Amino acid sequence: MPIRFIKKGDTVRVLSGKDRGKNGKVLDVFPKEDKVLVEGVNIRKRHRRAKKQGEKGQVVQVAFPIHLSNVMLICPFCKKPQRTGRLMAGEKKIRVCRKCSAEIQ
Repeated sequence: MPIRFIKKGDTVRVLSGKDRGKNGKVLDVFPKEDKVLVEGVNIRKRHRRAKKQGEKGQVVQVAFPIHLSNVMLICPFCKKPQRTGRLMAGEKKIRVCRKCSAEIQ
């Protein structure tokens, strides 16, 4: 699936991996790596060193990007993960749901 079908702010469902079945909002898109950063998905723990004298180190949870092929866009009208298509609306290309033909912003 080309990166242009999923944009920042879209709601997606994870199709495979340890977080299969989870829904989340796309926080960032990395087109060169074909990866997306999804809220609450692929959380890993990172150990942070103390920056100042007397401060304690800590373990922080950080969301890591997952591959684009492991997510599917959820249609805002069907409320289900659906494939998307593109149509020309005048001079502009718009994304549409393949099932209900609704325009996806």
